Amino acid sequence: MLSLVEKIIFIIFTITSLYYTYRGVMRIVNHISSGQGKIDWSLLWKRLGDLILKIGLFKPVFRFRFGVSLLHGLIGWGFFSFLLVNLSDLIYGFTGWKLFYNTGLFGDVYRLLADMTGVGIMFGMLALSFRRYILKPATLTTRDTTLLNPKARTGILRDSAIVTATFFTHNFMRMLEESFYLAEHAKTDSWQPVISAVSGLWSGIEANQLVTFEHIAWWISLGAVVAFLPYFPYSKHIHLFIAPLNFGLKPERKSIGQLNYINLDDTSIEQFGAAKMKDLGWEQIMDSYACIQCFRCQEVCPAYNTGKILSPAALEINKRYHLNYGGAIDLPMTNLISEEAVWACTSCGACVDICPVGNEPMRDILDIRRNLSMMESSFPKQLENAFKGMERNQNPWNVSQGDRMKWAEGINVPTIEQNAEPEILWWVGCAPATDSRAQKTAQAFAKILNTAGVNYAVLGKNESCTGDSARRAGREDIFFGLATQNVEILNEVAPKRIVTTCPHCLHTIKNEYPAFGGNYQVIHHTQLINELVGAGKISMNLEGDNMKVTFHDPCYLGRHNKITDAPRDDLKSAGVDFVEMPRNGAKSFCCGAGGAQMWKEEEAGTASINKTRFAEAKSTGADTVAVGCPFCLAMMTDASKADGGTIQVKDVAEIVAERLKTV
Repeated sequence: MLSLVEKIIFIIFTITSLYYTYRGVMRIVNHISSGQGKIDWSLLWKRLGDLILKIGLFKPVFRFRFGVSLLHGLIGWGFFSFLLVNLSDLIYGFTGWKLFYNTGLFGDVYRLLADMTGVGIMFGMLALSFRRYILKPATLTTRDTTLLNPKARTGILRDSAIVTATFFTHNFMRMLEESFYLAEHAKTDSWQPVISAVSGLWSGIEANQLVTFEHIAWWISLGAVVAFLPYFPYSKHIHLFIAPLNFGLKPERKSIGQLNYINLDDTSIEQFGAAKMKDLGWEQIMDSYACIQCFRCQEVCPAYNTGKILSPAALEINKRYHLNYGGAIDLPMTNLISEEAVWACTSCGACVDICPVGNEPMRDILDIRRNLSMMESSFPKQLENAFKGMERNQNPWNVSQGDRMKWAEGINVPTIEQNAEPEILWWVGCAPATDSRAQKTAQAFAKILNTAGVNYAVLGKNESCTGDSARRAGREDIFFGLATQNVEILNEVAPKRIVTTCPHCLHTIKNEYPAFGGNYQVIHHTQLINELVGAGKISMNLEGDNMKVTFHDPCYLGRHNKITDAPRDDLKSAGVDFVEMPRNGAKSFCCGAGGAQMWKEEEAGTASINKTRFAEAKSTGADTVAVGCPFCLAMMTDASKADGGTIQVKDVAEIVAERLKTV
């Protein structure tokens, strides 16, 4: 089809484009390589099957904004098919041979697919452009109060316009090119219904003119792609290639909230946490290139939703724009996110959970906290009391260890000294052991265990804080000391199973203590209750008032550890009238206490996180909010009191204990 001169021009054009594209790609590779740690390429092959499903079906995308996700899917699936379409067109241009004509059913299906996906791409792009440029939803940007690179304010819109214009032009001209070919040969193709319909418009045009038009359309179609390639590494659409690597190469973790181990016995370590971009892991730098700038993480962030200046999306975008404009890798992290925003994070994990490309902005924030707390002693002063309590009395409430079993006075709760080989070791936790309101949860759970005849024991005065709050606040030194001490005690006890009454304890012991040599089977108390009901060891008195209950999923239970069914099954077994909140399960909204927020004042915003969540619970018409976490219990109780106390707040164990049948 192309003349010799045209072929030479196209080859030179393509080689030049690929050279500058290569330079852009190597720039990204160098930036990612400058991060901490080494890439384990073997993970890519281990995850290949799951990766194909994630990328091929866009599974992570469809968890949120279904309509928009479907439009994105049309474009994405079209992109996959057009890799072959463009190869076919390239072969045709250089040889004059139509690769998938007269090749049987495979060729027929190929042409139908090319026809349909071409239309799908154009429709998807027009619809998404209408949304972005005409409807202008607030979910596609961030507030002026949020720290966002000034270039990004207009750059994101410009980038989307360039990409849309390029690929709409490419697909539109490809459709015209194929329609000119059909008209030139005076035929229709039932396997290309749209293109055949368009070709009918050219019935009155002479064949030589159609050949010229076909040439022009071919050049514009493929030329647009070749011209775009050098810009591609600077565009947000580089996520097409980085996102699969993000999913395939991220270090293995037991949970989205599991933090990397730091050996504080290693005196050679000079830097804790991330002071500068170069202190981030390679995967955290890669996150910025994977980011599609969809702002989904911001949309689910409890801090941003309540008017605070934190935006996890802005953090990733700032990283990208800084690097795209030649910024140095040793830029201080607080140039990319303010300290106020850093301390507004509840470590709920919603941003990590919802990201369609596998980014982890929460991890950056907690690494920044490590630097602020350990290297600069810069942290909210309200945290000092909790830190001192964990250092001196092994609990953030600063209650004496000698008082740790006071909650159990008058109740038969065996300690490990009294029952050295229990089937279940109950890790009570600091809140249920020391906080007056949470103690009722511990007392209720003890009643359940005793009624069921469970062979269990507690550590009593030997139990200390797991260190969760210290670690989320950046005080790795406090966490290290507590974790080392607890693992030593637990390894000596060698528990068969551990049950916790706090999701934060569960998460820490289950997911983070293995790095310290502590590998245990850990379950949540709602899971054990569910087991006891299933085994017929406890039963409920279902007579009396039928309370209407909604369940608030604790972030560290549902999202971080994927435990969502057990507490609901418990409540249904108790015979309550159960109703769901709009945001539930892995998509639950935070209570506001995680990430060490329990021990400090909430950052300024338009609303309180706990009151926002409580209002959602109230909207269900429930008379009781059930929880499975002592932090959530405290936050929801405070919100209920502020609302006049019209709705009860109880742990699942309390509700079950109230309805237990006793002999």
